[in-house]
Amino acid sequence: MAIVFPFVILLTITVVQASMWYFARNIALTAAREGADAGRLYQATPADGAARARATLGRIAGDSLRGAQVSVNATADQVQITVTGTAPSMLPLVPGLRISQSASGTRERWTTPAGGR
Repeated sequence: MAIVFPFVILLTITVVQASMWYFARNIALTAAREGADAGRLYQATPADGAARARATLGRIAGDSLRGAQVSVNATADQVQITVTGTAPSMLPLVPGLRISQSASGTRERWTTPAGGR
């Protein structure tokens, strides 16, 4: 038992750490998608997308995604929201795993049919 038990504890900590990383990754992706959806709407600004991503992080992240930051890369046709942060670590001397998730989409705009009909 003294030989096997440390491996069981190590396996348990590894599974929990992987689950925490996966959950934090999903939080970052959800916030990025929400921000991209808000930023690509007709007459929306890139700041609207960043604000929506931050609001989503404030609503669902809690302590599961630490040091979360939102960045926006927008052009006339595209908007991309990137959320970065750190997943908490189970081990006290090991820093958390870095996470970066992005979502992008085409910005909505008013157009007229070709040929002027």
